[in-house]
Amino acid sequence: MKSFGSPKGPFAILDIIGINTVYNVAKLHAEVNPMMARIMERLEQEYINQNKLGLPTGQGFYNYPNPAYEAADFLK
Repeated sequence: MKSFGSPKGPFAILDIIGINTVYNVAKLHAEVNPMMARIMERLEQEYINQNKLGLPTGQGFYNYPNPAYEAADFLK
């Protein structure tokens, strides 16, 4: 967030897009990329299977409606 001057970091953006959307897109590459397959497995176990899909479900990498990245002291 600091280095790019972005109001939201990569995990907040994933929450907004929806972790299930990211999962479905990345799944296309999991067959040819072993690292992607491990990431996909972890996303599935820790987020998809627990219905932590991001903003649409109120929980993902952050909790909504008051995600930690919106706090004034988040990057301190």
